[in-house]
Amino acid sequence: PSVPRHANRLVNEKSPYLLQHAHNPVDWYPWGQEAFDKAKKENKLIFLSVGYSTCHWCHVMEEESFKNKEIGEIMNKNYVCIKVDREERPDVDKVYMTFVQATSGGGGWPMSVWLTPDLKPFAGGTYFPPEDGVHRVGFRTVLLRIAEQWKENKDALLENSQKILEALLHVSEVRVQGQESPPPSKEVMATCFQQLSNSYDEDYGGFSKSPKFPTPVNLNFLFTYWALHRTTPEGARALQMALHTLKMMAHGGIHDHIGQGFHRYSTDQHWHVPHFEKMLYDQGQLAATYSRAFQISGDKFFANVVQDILLYVSRDLSDQAGGFYSAEDADSYPTTASGEKREGAFCVWAAEEIRALLPDPVEGATEGTTLGDIFMHHYGVKETGNVSPMQDPHQELKGKNVLIVRYSPELTAARFRLEPGRLDALLQEGRRRLSAARAQRPRPHLDTKMLAAWNGLMISGFAQAGVALGEQEYVSRAARAAAFLRRHLFDPASGRLLRSCYRGEDDSVEQSAVPIQGFLEDYVFVIQALFDLYEASLEQGWLEWALQLQHMQDKLFWDPKGFAYFSSGADDPSLLLRLKNDQDGAEPAANSVTVTNLLRAACYSGHMEWVEKAGQILAAFSERLQKIPIALPEMARATAVFHHTLKQVVICGDPKGEDTKEMLRCVHSVFSPNKVLMLADGDSAGFLYRQLPFLASLERKDGKATAYLCSNFACSLPVTSPQELRGMLCP
Repeated sequence: PSVPRHANRLVNEKSPYLLQHAHNPVDWYPWGQEAFDKAKKENKLIFLSVGYSTCHWCHVMEEESFKNKEIGEIMNKNYVCIKVDREERPDVDKVYMTFVQATSGGGGWPMSVWLTPDLKPFAGGTYFPPEDGVHRVGFRTVLLRIAEQWKENKDALLENSQKILEALLHVSEVRVQGQESPPPSKEVMATCFQQLSNSYDEDYGGFSKSPKFPTPVNLNFLFTYWALHRTTPEGARALQMALHTLKMMAHGGIHDHIGQGFHRYSTDQHWHVPHFEKMLYDQGQLAATYSRAFQISGDKFFANVVQDILLYVSRDLSDQAGGFYSAEDADSYPTTASGEKREGAFCVWAAEEIRALLPDPVEGATEGTTLGDIFMHHYGVKETGNVSPMQDPHQELKGKNVLIVRYSPELTAARFRLEPGRLDALLQEGRRRLSAARAQRPRPHLDTKMLAAWNGLMISGFAQAGVALGEQEYVSRAARAAAFLRRHLFDPASGRLLRSCYRGEDDSVEQSAVPIQGFLEDYVFVIQALFDLYEASLEQGWLEWALQLQHMQDKLFWDPKGFAYFSSGADDPSLLLRLKNDQDGAEPAANSVTVTNLLRAACYSGHMEWVEKAGQILAAFSERLQKIPIALPEMARATAVFHHTLKQVVICGDPKGEDTKEMLRCVHSVFSPNKVLMLADGDSAGFLYRQLPFLASLERKDGKATAYLCSNFACSLPVTSPQELRGMLCP
């Protein structure tokens, strides 16, 4: 519309989520001093709404309530209204989510919280329908009731909010309790394996009935467990659970068979009907996990899935400057003429659409068979749609199909009397045509915000894939993204990371007026990425930067009293709590990943206090690791790495020499959870030689590339054949 629309202060923000609300009748403020001052000056309560741009129920609440003029008036009259993108400000989100979970027993987004003018929470929830229903109070009613309470019982409310804050401080504290040693690794690993094994779905894989999430942290734990117990029945089961889950996910509807990549999670037990948004952090972690599956099993199936994920990210989530975008939405317009968006519209198919696209008779198959028949059979397409009404409460997918691989290639080929070798090409042609047809549909919204932490996870995905699949172009893509971080999300003057940057009007990269400083997770995932990138590229510059960032992380976030790292820095007075995340969920907790980072950092630098810090983190989380390690599978995995001491694999050789490359290929082909790779290239003025004096004593045997396996800087006898090296890496 050409009429200038009403705009609120969010119109000056850079976050795509905040910009989505810039024309609401609600007088939204971003999180910041201007809003806090207004609340204090006018003695008004604050209404805080937190969400993110690919959150379905956030869109619903906006349509129903925040676009409603009358509700907007009630909000503006009684409250200072603040909108937060949780992906930009995970610190603010976490403080108030801790409150909502503690007081209502559940949490989620959109999160709705009412605060006193000094930012203390006293009431909250998630999604509210606009009007009262049989079972639920409507948003309008809640707004009016709370405003009334503030008028009538201000003092009681303030006193209550103070008590709530004290209780939250108490329950959310993670600290070392007297004993200062890490928990016994053997028991933690055994308990975590047992808890995962008990919740495992034998038929479809995964670790819950429904909904089902693609939790890479569980699968990585199982790979490490297998590597340490290769010859036991438990070890074999751990590997089987992980590989079966990865296969079922790749066959399922959670995997986009036409557009590549993985959707967020499955609403059913069979990995069939997903919530359709695609998140960068899932693609990054799954690329790494499928790479490990290929490394361990040698099964090309897993390598194909890795290529599929990285194709999607390179094509749809990549900025031309080298960074990665955050997400693609689930909702989109079914056609260019549609008035309202529907979930999954971009990805689902009616049977007749597929028939019309694939009408060709197939030579050599059963009489009268078309390409459409074969494709529909293989991918479980039904005339009336293959989504059960249970999975589709809003009837958005009625008559539609979510593609899911229902049969093995052998079975589908046999069903149509095809030679098995021909099926692959036929299905590929079917996918190609559906992909071209889908390109005509309106695309879902793309969140072009670029976050340091998630870019870190994606760099690790590309680097590990490059190593496992022997694909140099993946390593180059990881290096481009790391150079992007260095250029746009790092402040060389202060040595600090920034949280986010944004795609501007003319595809330039922009920063907000006051840049958001990096959080713990930004440092941890970027440091992990730089170590992974060093091992893949052997460029020492990445290593040097990683160690600088590790020192900065220690300075900004370490808790010297209770041990472990706080999620946010100490320099933001608007944050009521400094928390430590104690759950490995869709993303691993930063403290979990940092244990392994610290151990790697010590191997590359000789700074042994980093090993001590790693042990102190495990001590701080000791109780949880012993009782419910399934909540922290990545940290449980790290207890084993800590316990078994990292092995330094040092290759002495010329990086360009064929013999060196052969040794490196051997190291890269083996999954070993406790190895750290370094190349001693003989340049005694280089960064590694300056850090690690012991490297100077290692030499090439008979002038050939030579490998040493070192532990705590003491080394094995030299070996010059890849076979011998493999034997040492897989004891």
